Amino acid sequence: MTVPAPRDAAHSGDSRPAGGEHAPLATAPIEIIGRLTTASNATFLCRLDAPGSEVRCVYKPVLGERPLWDFPDGTLAEREYASYLISTALGWEIIPRTELRSGPHGWGMVQEWIEAPSGRDADGRSVVLDSATDLVDLFPADSVPAGYLPVFAAEDMTGRQVVLAHADDERLQRIAVLDAVLNNPDRKAGHILCAPGGGLRGVDHGICLHGDSKLRTVLWGWAHRPIPPELLGDVAALGDGLRRRSTPLADALDELLTLREVEALARRIDGLTESGMHPGPTAAHAIPWPPF
Repeated sequence: MTVPAPRDAAHSGDSRPAGGEHAPLATAPIEIIGRLTTASNATFLCRLDAPGSEVRCVYKPVLGERPLWDFPDGTLAEREYASYLISTALGWEIIPRTELRSGPHGWGMVQEWIEAPSGRDADGRSVVLDSATDLVDLFPADSVPAGYLPVFAAEDMTGRQVVLAHADDERLQRIAVLDAVLNNPDRKAGHILCAPGGGLRGVDHGICLHGDSKLRTVLWGWAHRPIPPELLGDVAALGDGLRRRSTPLADALDELLTLREVEALARRIDGLTESGMHPGPTAAHAIPWPPF
């Protein structure tokens, strides 16, 4: 599989405008600020030298990707970018703006840094207002709040019965549908971020789009339930565009993925549109670990 060169925004297969606010991510010099040490692969917080503003991004070089037994080496950055293109083609602002480009440690993926909304507490101190942490949580088994959907039951370290549940929230549901399209095996609670303006963003899609079924998520609360018509319509339109090859996305995915992976993507889209339902867990390991 060839590694695609950086794409001009006008020819990338997504619907973003050429130039504008996306240009620094693709072209501005990258300065590393620090390393995110909790990430599985080499992940750096960076500053982009953009005239008139400071833009921050996450940079994941291919050289820092840890080998995986079930994925070809050196393909995680491409999967991140392909996932972004698909999310954008759906018209959903879920995955932050993403580019493939060279950086201080070579070729890799750069993605817009999502700054959690902040405010001030009663004492005037600056605090992070990250409501995403409240959307997926553990609750005592007898105290799951109204408006939350149970996912699984467990015991905590003290032997107390607990339930992992997530909010019945349309923003989360859109992420759950995207994960089904992308075959995301790593939708942990911590991979859902609260963005300024009240939106939610999903990050860490480097092991998506495998040819085998690998969906693992903490968002199983909608399993076997109908997908809202507006979301289903977007998925159907995506599938139709890929089938007709009427958008540049099809050509972009041919460069980023194997033929088997592209065909599996088409089957997942067809399965969702034909059933109209959220998928349910089909494997023993349906929850990513750790879930948080």
